[in-house]
Amino acid sequence: MIIYFLIFIFGMVIGSFLNVCIYRLPKDESIIMPVSHCPKCNNHIKPYDNIPVISYFILHGKCRACGTKISPQYPLVEILTGVLFLSLYYYNSLSLDFVLNSILISGLIISAFIDIDYKIIPDSITLPLIIFFITISFGRYLISNNLNFVIDSFLGMLLGGGFLFLIAIIWRGGMGGGDIKLAALIGSAIGWKMVILVLFLSFIIGAVSGIILILSGKKTRKDVIPFGPFLCLGAFISIFWGKIIIYWYCQK
Repeated sequence: MIIYFLIFIFGMVIGSFLNVCIYRLPKDESIIMPVSHCPKCNNHIKPYDNIPVISYFILHGKCRACGTKISPQYPLVEILTGVLFLSLYYYNSLSLDFVLNSILISGLIISAFIDIDYKIIPDSITLPLIIFFITISFGRYLISNNLNFVIDSFLGMLLGGGFLFLIAIIWRGGMGGGDIKLAALIGSAIGWKMVILVLFLSFIIGAVSGIILILSGKKTRKDVIPFGPFLCLGAFISIFWGKIIIYWYCQK
């Protein structure tokens, strides 16, 4: 059981770093320097005030120096990352799939929360990760002499990004460039079969969520609803249960 606890803690620590990326990348700030600080008073955050989740509750969600409220998004991202990493370990143990899916999930969390907050998905996240996963597919081909790794990654990238690109052409303003590149990233990481499932799930979840938001009065038909979080949610579902869903569908 100790390994599960350590993986969860590791995930929350990574989540703390993801919070830095979510806050700084849209502002074109370095994710390395300066060290963590309060955006209001600029006081450096001490290590004992930067413990994932715990520090937030000890400080009652406020900066120790100036009392400015800290967004609950910070512990949410940390807990979410910890839970997802723990789930990855449960399904994959400590394997190459665990490492690759951890990297993918980290990129998706950053993309989803930035899209929610700013309605953009930074190229600084999607493009390097697309290159990374394509490169990994070539590496796996060289090790196993199985060209399917490369074909699956390339087709996934082209199918994921290409489908949303086609929608963007047909329906102007229906999809942004960030969504297209995010779908290409997901496809390059999990392959063409899984990215089809991701697209299907994301459109279903997005449509249902949009209807609920409109009926509840929180959004109108003219409001822009970011699609990135739905792509990420579809990817999360596919990473954990995609093979089961596809197998169940093919048996019908």
